[in-house]
Amino acid sequence: MKIDKVLVANRGEIAIRVFRACTEINLKTVAIYTYEDRYSQHRYKADESYQIGENDQPLRPYLDGMEIIALAKAKKVDAIHPGYGFLSENSEFARQCAENDLIFIGPDPNVMDSLGDKITAKKIAQNCQVPIIQSNTKKLSSLKIALSEASIIGYPLMLKAASGGGGRGMRVVRTPKDLKLHFDSARNESLNAFGDDTMFLEKYVEDPKHLEIQIVADNHGNIRHLFERDCSVQRRHQKVVEVAPSFNVSEKVKQSLYSYALAIANEVKYNNVGTVEFLVDKKDRVYFIEVNPRIQVEHTVTEMVTGIDLIKTQIFIAGGYKLSDKQIKINEQESLSTHGFALQCRITTEDPENNFTPDYGTITTYRSASGMGIRLDAGSIYQSYNVSPFFDSMLVKVSAQGRTLDGAVRKMVRALKEFRIRGVKTNIHFLQNVILHDTFKEGKASVNFIQETPSLFKIRLPQDRTSKITNYLGEIIVNGNSDIKFIEENKVFRIPKVPDFDSSLNYPEGTKDLLTKLGPEKFCAWLKNEKQIQYTDTTFRDAHQSLLATRMRSYDMLNVAESFAKNHPNTFSIEMWGGATFDVCLRFLNESPWSRLRELRKLIPNILFQMLLRGSNAVGYKAYPDNLIEKFIETSWENGIDIFRIFDSLNWVKAMEPSISFVRNKTDGIAEAAISYTGDIMDVSQSKYNLNYYTQLAKDLENAGAHIIALKDMAGLLTP
Repeated sequence: MKIDKVLVANRGEIAIRVFRACTEINLKTVAIYTYEDRYSQHRYKADESYQIGENDQPLRPYLDGMEIIALAKAKKVDAIHPGYGFLSENSEFARQCAENDLIFIGPDPNVMDSLGDKITAKKIAQNCQVPIIQSNTKKLSSLKIALSEASIIGYPLMLKAASGGGGRGMRVVRTPKDLKLHFDSARNESLNAFGDDTMFLEKYVEDPKHLEIQIVADNHGNIRHLFERDCSVQRRHQKVVEVAPSFNVSEKVKQSLYSYALAIANEVKYNNVGTVEFLVDKKDRVYFIEVNPRIQVEHTVTEMVTGIDLIKTQIFIAGGYKLSDKQIKINEQESLSTHGFALQCRITTEDPENNFTPDYGTITTYRSASGMGIRLDAGSIYQSYNVSPFFDSMLVKVSAQGRTLDGAVRKMVRALKEFRIRGVKTNIHFLQNVILHDTFKEGKASVNFIQETPSLFKIRLPQDRTSKITNYLGEIIVNGNSDIKFIEENKVFRIPKVPDFDSSLNYPEGTKDLLTKLGPEKFCAWLKNEKQIQYTDTTFRDAHQSLLATRMRSYDMLNVAESFAKNHPNTFSIEMWGGATFDVCLRFLNESPWSRLRELRKLIPNILFQMLLRGSNAVGYKAYPDNLIEKFIETSWENGIDIFRIFDSLNWVKAMEPSISFVRNKTDGIAEAAISYTGDIMDVSQSKYNLNYYTQLAKDLENAGAHIIALKDMAGLLTP
């Protein structure tokens, strides 16, 4: 072969992908990098690597074709692989390579001129009788001409960069106002990305699927297709998930696409690899949109279902081999087939909940996925790597393969769940929502799937306990614990002993089961007729109120909870929640009292839970609006509270009535109204707080709707 040493005029994962292919066929490799990219992994994957550009130029040097060519000649390089993006579709760069006796690993410059420019490509498609979308006939050299052409074609329109790809410079234009707003910004974006600000307009096809055909051609006139990829799942015209082959697309449409793609490739005598892209509307009408004369980001899925290494194929073709040669092994079209399904997800540092704004910063934790059917193509991603704002936000491409699409999706979901990326925001959980959605799994996704499916953005982020614990331990080790003023070395903590219980046995039935079975009214009737004394255990509450055991953690309570529930199922209730719980959890323990309630409920499902509710004060120290008290009671019941022990320190029934009503009307719980008792009803000298006072108070609370009346001894000296 004419190639012995390859320079990759690119960065990140595609550069690494090419270097790996070169290594497999024993070619020497050269990497280039900018100062901003000096820690990027691609420079370490090559045999040699060299900085290009000045230190204050993070991106522009990757577009400086002459500097790259000069470096290649100086290092005795035989061929340059452009990857995708940057100079990959620049025919002038390909010519400059040829003029300097360097092999450009890609199509011939004349082919690139024909197809790389989307306007010229559409004319070629028309010559081949391939259906196209109506577009402008005059060059869009100004906004005035663009507005004139738009009025001829008719809105809605798609404004595109003629030399572009990856969604850059692309806008949907529905009104003249939109065109005025986006025309200059799209031109500037195209110029910065591709060095060319030529734009064109075409009729916008509503809600189509986006399918592309992978073609491969040698320099001897042999052209084959490697079937199709479904790239319909997009946002901002950038592909998010790709599938090969397409699912739920008719064979008739597929055969039309193959035929059209080969016709266009034959018309221009295509060489090397490329992709012919089409839109297919809901009536199965096909429209040619463009040819990408380069390797695609999503080439991995085609490789997985065909078994053909497209990068090595590119190199061998550039080296002069025929498709049928043993180095490539692509024979007649009939000999080619696909096996199973593959899909690719692009993990990026974009924030789906913030309009996909790219995030950047230092990766503090990284754990990748692996396993059967999973392929990773990563650029630079490792712990302590700094994600730069100057480059593409993609971290790693994850590809999954299965015998069925469902099998591939299952593997992908598993792989995405295995990833741990901390320090920057990612789209991992958004991707899971996408591929688990029925529309995607049924092959019905169109290019508008993401923007028309708001449920994809209902993302449940992980708690990231590991990072929080690590940060906490680091803070304590370096700065100490502000809650610990000094350490008494002679203090020894006892190891708590949890009473034995059989974890394999079911929970014995208790009062919670009875309340669920009977409902509040019948349960209270049962209780009233019951002769046995019923006991409420307040240990879980007194853990915050007694002098012996203040500020007990949920962790300690949870350790003993199941044992208590199984050893003491005859307990009437457990008072375990109230104002003191909120005060201590939030001010001292940095815990959630709601989480405590839910976790204890799981471990003690058979015994009634009760709380102390300060009437209109709830669990606070001031009066709250009735609607807040109502919602608090309802939410407390939903999370596990059964009995609400409601009191007012002044026995003001009006302050207790709303809470009693809310318990009755908004829950299936029990309202236990408490009388705050003080003094001695046997003392005849008492003129106010006497037996008549407390008797009438009990009647008033019963009339207010209380299920149970309780006596609350305010002084701890209850008499008689």
